[in-house]
Amino acid sequence: MRLVRHQVDLPHSELARGSVVTIGAYDGLHLGHTQLLDRVVKTARARGWPSIVMSFEPTPKEFFAAASPPARLMRFREKYEALADYGIDIFYCPRFDAAMRSIRADAFVRQILIHGLNARHIVVGDDFHFASRREGTIEHLRKASKALQFEVDQVPSIVVDGVRVSSTEIRDALADGNIGRATALLGRPYRMSGKVVKGRNVGRSLGYATANVDIRRRQSAVLGIFAVRVHGLPQGPLDGVASVGTRPTFDLCKPVLEVHLFDFDADIYGEYIHVDFLAHLRAEEKFSSVDELVAQMAIDAENARMALAAHPV
Repeated sequence: MRLVRHQVDLPHSELARGSVVTIGAYDGLHLGHTQLLDRVVKTARARGWPSIVMSFEPTPKEFFAAASPPARLMRFREKYEALADYGIDIFYCPRFDAAMRSIRADAFVRQILIHGLNARHIVVGDDFHFASRREGTIEHLRKASKALQFEVDQVPSIVVDGVRVSSTEIRDALADGNIGRATALLGRPYRMSGKVVKGRNVGRSLGYATANVDIRRRQSAVLGIFAVRVHGLPQGPLDGVASVGTRPTFDLCKPVLEVHLFDFDADIYGEYIHVDFLAHLRAEEKFSSVDELVAQMAIDAENARMALAAHPV
């Protein structure tokens, strides 16, 4: 999959015959997103055109709420890798700035979708809005399609337990510690990925060696203690207990992900791992003493083992 940041870098020769385009934040790649992507890839292959996902960096929500943006479900790298796995050909990710926020719907269609991407088939969800002040709608696209000769494919939302699947619903479920609901909306366990880096060795000194995962987030969609399963190591899937938070007992402020792997002792510094969250055990707490923390860690490990027994590999 090709990553393109600027319109001038688009492979216009590859787009000469047309393209199949979808537009959105695609944060989390939940069930609704995957339904859209399936339609995009299937249509693109049938027509012999490249498939394109257009997204923005930063996301519009981050741009408009710069002081307190919503937590991302996925880092940029995670999104890129997931889109590549789905068979998308081009990930077009221009910068969302003051100029982009001001572009009107007609100009967005003509300048970006048609002139830039040569879109001949556009796949959108049933809640799709675009351009300045979200003035662009599906009906706006349908009207423009007649004059500019492209097709609009509207894909209905996915509903789970009476609620429309969305990134916001997933964030809310994760914030509440409702891992089961988040898993149902995503269609898979919630995952955080990153490289194992050297930490302060606090866990090892307490008898619980941990892999410190560089999550590169200002804020995390999950906080607390969790039963997890780790993928990406040569030893295969490994079970463990993870802490995501600021380690209040040690007065840190930046969120960190630490994973204690059961029955495992190997040097995995530098490995890029994927941590699947399978059960929420408790909220993060500040303990009055290290001994109190160690006692709770033993309880957490036992509770994680019991929770993971309900999720066989």
